[in-house]
Amino acid sequence: MKKYFDILRKHVLTGTSYMIPFIVAGGVLFSIAIMFNDSASVPTEGFLGDIATIGQVGLKLFVPILGGYIAFSIADRPGLAPGLIGAYLAQEVNAGFLGGILAGFIAGNVVKQLKKIQLPISLKSLGTIFLYPIGGTLITGLIIICFIGTPIALFIDHLTKWLSNLNQVDKIPLGAILGGMTAFDMGGPINKVATLFAQTKVGTFPYLMGGVGVAICTPSIGMGLATLLSPKKYSAEERQAGKGSLLMGCVGITEGAIPFATSDPIRVIPSICIGAIVGNISAFMMGVLNHAPWGGLIVLPIVEGKLAYLFSILLGSTITAIMVNLLKKKQIKEEIKEEEFEIEFDEL
Repeated sequence: MKKYFDILRKHVLTGTSYMIPFIVAGGVLFSIAIMFNDSASVPTEGFLGDIATIGQVGLKLFVPILGGYIAFSIADRPGLAPGLIGAYLAQEVNAGFLGGILAGFIAGNVVKQLKKIQLPISLKSLGTIFLYPIGGTLITGLIIICFIGTPIALFIDHLTKWLSNLNQVDKIPLGAILGGMTAFDMGGPINKVATLFAQTKVGTFPYLMGGVGVAICTPSIGMGLATLLSPKKYSAEERQAGKGSLLMGCVGITEGAIPFATSDPIRVIPSICIGAIVGNISAFMMGVLNHAPWGGLIVLPIVEGKLAYLFSILLGSTITAIMVNLLKKKQIKEEIKEEEFEIEFDEL
């Protein structure tokens, strides 16, 4: 079982290593555009609008890159196109980065099985560049559209209706629900349901965005802070991603925590959820009102209860950082050395 999970982790880490530059470049550029926009929102015109567009492209590409290189790790070059296209389709059906990971594994294993089919010698040269990519893309795409897209759409619909009936629920359980949902998949379907619920009520119940605005940024800030507090527990790539994650969190981009969640979901996802829950409840209980449908420090000028808002962000982020660092027992350096030895041994 341990060997099986080590293999899975190796494939996910391969996808993550290729994904990080996209999410950092896109996230930082998008953050800069929002940060320098006067209205603390996404600019759509002028030079800042162009920067925001470039950043959004980077943020939209990272899920396909993640899925594509997971499939590449499993099935080599023939898996790349099915993985990229499958993960893109997963993103289009609002499956988020978790859907991208699933698409990568589906594509990689589909192509791996196709490669076992004995082809005539005359067709072998066509397998890598023609038959395997086309067959893998078709099968993976149909699985994503038919068996993943529809259930996710139904799930989102039911989740939205359920959440809409919680208006009168006490603030502590409501804050826990919204905080956990916002952090759980970092921009995925569950996150979108929670944030949209609060955003649509910003005019009538601004306290909802007061809490959700905190939960939006604590995953990214918390993981960035974690890399600063215990740098030896993170790879060089993750430490660099941590710097970008801090900036993304400050301007309300939850996706900054995704590189950490993909490489170590068992420790990272519970940590960011607990931090977001505590931060959200804290903001609710201290009466923070956020009149913007956004989160992070960028909306501070239009927040009522600024000190409480800042305290809640600091509290949630610190809890995330401390919790994830306590859970991370192994030094990344040692793990990398072991992987490098195995690669060199295989090559010999």
